[in-house]
Amino acid sequence: MGFFKDFKSFLLKGDIVALATAVVIGGAFNKIVGSAVADIIMPVIGVITGGTDFTQKFIALDGGEYATLAAAKEAGAAVMTYGNLIQAIINFIIVGLFIFMVLKAYEKSKKKEEEEAPAAPAGPTQEELLAEIRDLLKK
Repeated sequence: MGFFKDFKSFLLKGDIVALATAVVIGGAFNKIVGSAVADIIMPVIGVITGGTDFTQKFIALDGGEYATLAAAKEAGAAVMTYGNLIQAIINFIIVGLFIFMVLKAYEKSKKKEEEEAPAAPAGPTQEELLAEIRDLLKK
């Protein structure tokens, strides 16, 4: 029975619950960023680069010429899809930017809370307390 009790206490620790929550939120955040990149940013980059769709960029390793990535895959050619790497790098940069912005906002709110919190009243110093004890002992 001790094993299950220990396992239950392990699972219900604050760190484990916080980590599980972070993983779930991270997964949802990844979908949001993936959609932002695929549906908003990459089309803009495509317009800037003359209509280039990076996900369709590939190199056929068999030396053949294929019009599209789908045609190369249909022909069974080994392909290196470097466009997907470019998109993954852009995803990474955007995720990093979003996390940076969230952390900056969090730090700013923490500083505001610290500034708004009233300072603790200054109590007597250690020397004053010792002098008071000395005076009480003399009496």
